[in-house]
Amino acid sequence: MNKADIIDILEEIVVLLELKGDNPFKIRAYATGARVLETMEEDLGAIIDAGELGSVKGIGSALVDKIETLYTTGELEYYTDLRDSIAPGLIEMLEIPGLGGKKVKKIYDALGVESIDALRAACEAGEVAAIKGFGKKSEDKILSGIANREAYAKRHHWWTARAVAEPILEGLRSLPEVECAEAAGSLRRLRETVGDLDFIAASSDAQPIMDWFVTQVGVVEVTAHGQTKSSVRFEGGLQADLRVVPADQFPFALHHFTGSKDHNVAMRQRALAKGYSLSEWGLKEVRSEELKDGSEVEIQGHGITSEKQLFEFFGLEEIAPELREGLAEIEAAESGKLPSLIEPSDIRGVFHNHTTASDGRATIEEMAAAAEALGFDYLGLADHSKASFQANGLSDERVLKMVDAIRAFNESGESSVHIFSGIECDILPDGSLDLEDSTLEALDYAVMSVHSSFSQSEQEMTARVIRAIEHPATMMLGHPTGRILLRREPYKIDLQKIIDAAIANRVIIEINANPHRLDMDWRLWRGAAERGLMCAINPDAHNTQSLEFYLAGVNIARKGWLVPEAVLNTRDCAGVAQWFAERR
Repeated sequence: MNKADIIDILEEIVVLLELKGDNPFKIRAYATGARVLETMEEDLGAIIDAGELGSVKGIGSALVDKIETLYTTGELEYYTDLRDSIAPGLIEMLEIPGLGGKKVKKIYDALGVESIDALRAACEAGEVAAIKGFGKKSEDKILSGIANREAYAKRHHWWTARAVAEPILEGLRSLPEVECAEAAGSLRRLRETVGDLDFIAASSDAQPIMDWFVTQVGVVEVTAHGQTKSSVRFEGGLQADLRVVPADQFPFALHHFTGSKDHNVAMRQRALAKGYSLSEWGLKEVRSEELKDGSEVEIQGHGITSEKQLFEFFGLEEIAPELREGLAEIEAAESGKLPSLIEPSDIRGVFHNHTTASDGRATIEEMAAAAEALGFDYLGLADHSKASFQANGLSDERVLKMVDAIRAFNESGESSVHIFSGIECDILPDGSLDLEDSTLEALDYAVMSVHSSFSQSEQEMTARVIRAIEHPATMMLGHPTGRILLRREPYKIDLQKIIDAAIANRVIIEINANPHRLDMDWRLWRGAAERGLMCAINPDAHNTQSLEFYLAGVNIARKGWLVPEAVLNTRDCAGVAQWFAERR
């Protein structure tokens, strides 16, 4: 078990002991041990192997054995027994904002409640307000926390979180006290979903910034209002945290709170190898005698005023936030092999979009106008085929009429945007396609997708999709796992075999840029593209506004280390037409 996991367990033991009302000195010992490990820069394994853990200041003799057991075995009987000794409902209550171990214990001792439902009933009856140290305000806050608990526990789509974050960041930057401000965390790393929002601001006068932050429009709960950190919640449960730091600490805090944890660990290890300790506060030189006695060393910025300079200090190219996932990005930065990532401005057009011919909400003309407003050179329209009857899918006859309508539109000169005629054709349960070969041949391109029989075994689904990939008319594979983020798990499919088949048959796999899909997952793209897989970023737009989803698809392409040459959408109209023609 690694150090971070051990810290988590020690911190949980603190809360569990508080729930039991254990000895305060015992509780404090575990809390101190967790803090010591958290600030320890040297390698925990090396200290344990050398038998020196007991000599580390703040690690008492009672903790040495437990930490060593967790490190070597990943288990601790004391922790398991402690957790099992407490009613699960009491532990569940800790998820309610504002309720820590001590408060839950106090409520339990007074009322005997052991579940959130019982706690709600006690609050509604006014019983919690009667407990010394609580009162009506605390009771109302608990009820509010219970009511919002489900929403609070959820993650949020990046697209939704961005919409909340952008005005906050704009507001911060407009404040006269703020020298600079950035969003951090998983939002900045362009993760598919975001747990909460993190903001870092540089200033020498934090209080006015904090006061503004907690009084923004849309704030429904202030969970912390401190001198250098505040936290608020918005309707829908999204939490936002703000930290204000001096300007000389800003690049270090921004890097640290951007993460990820794995990236930060690797950077700290690199710093130690060069004789430095790296933290959210800055850099300090580390000497062996200081490691032993734990004495404080002054933290300095070493003239670093940006993340770029921070990476350069350690002999690295600047690593884009979206690549900071602990997946060999530091090695690539050291050897000068970071990719020149695709940019939103590289996108010349998009495919896999729907009109009123099936389940879309806009006509050919309206979709073309929206594409032109986005600066696109072309647009692919790919309505559903007839098997998707719930989406008013097109029969063979209707597909051919759509082809004629698109041809007439292009010839009219009504728009500068060229429309490519496509279809999103269902892959039937046996792997056959939903349209006649002659119909598919009349189109510029075809996207093949699974929309039914999701419960097939992995072997059946994999064979089904490969059969479709091997059909000569298949140019793109749509949303290859069928996942709906935060709602539906992917169906069972061997994606490595699917990628192999796509490469062998020169079939594109899309990044479905709908923020609820973002499929194929970014973790697979680097290796697949290196082997020759072509990508297309497709918003799967069902209205004009959804064309903008391509931006979320670019995020995933960037996280997947994709360069413009690996993405069909970066080609101009003639280049796309040529690719389609050569693929036939």
